[in-house]
Amino acid sequence: MDFSTCDICDANEDKIATAELAVIPPIFMKFGGVTKFSGPATTLKVFEDNVLIRETLETPGEGHVLVIDGGGSFRCALVGGNLAKLGENNGWAGIVVHGCIRDVDEINACNIGVRAMAPMPLRSVKRGAGEKDGRISIAGVAINAGDWIYADADGVLVAKHALV
Repeated sequence: MDFSTCDICDANEDKIATAELAVIPPIFMKFGGVTKFSGPATTLKVFEDNVLIRETLETPGEGHVLVIDGGGSFRCALVGGNLAKLGENNGWAGIVVHGCIRDVDEINACNIGVRAMAPMPLRSVKRGAGEKDGRISIAGVAINAGDWIYADADGVLVAKHALV
C-alpha cells in the first residue's frame, strides 16, 4: 500500500471542490501497529455501546475500514484490545472511531490501523443499539458505506471512489 494523503489531496483538488473527496478535521490520534491503511468503509452509528462493533468485527473484513460514529463521546471506550485483535484476525484494514478506545498497549501490538479521539479506560455498555451501513457524519464530513477511506500520518480522507 503506497499512498500519501497529501499526494491524494494535491492530485484531486477538483474532487475536494465537488465534495467527492473530503478531509476529516485533525481530531484523531494514531493507534495500532499499522500506520497507513485504506479500503472501502463499513459504517456504524452507535453511542456508548459496542455490541454492534463486536458483531461487525467478528465477520470477514475483506480489507474494509470500519468507521464508527460514536458521537464523539469521551465518557467510555468503544474499542479495546480484544476488538482490535478480532479486526486483525478477520481481515479488516483499519478502524476509525469517532470516540474513544482502551487497552492502548494491546491495540498497538495488533497488526491493524486504528484512529480514535483519545484513550479512556472505562468500557462501554452492552445494549446492542445502533445502525450499520448507513450514512454517518464525523466532524462535519459525511461518510457512506462503500466510500473509500485513506489514513496515514497526515490525516484521514473520505473519497466517493477508490483513488489509488
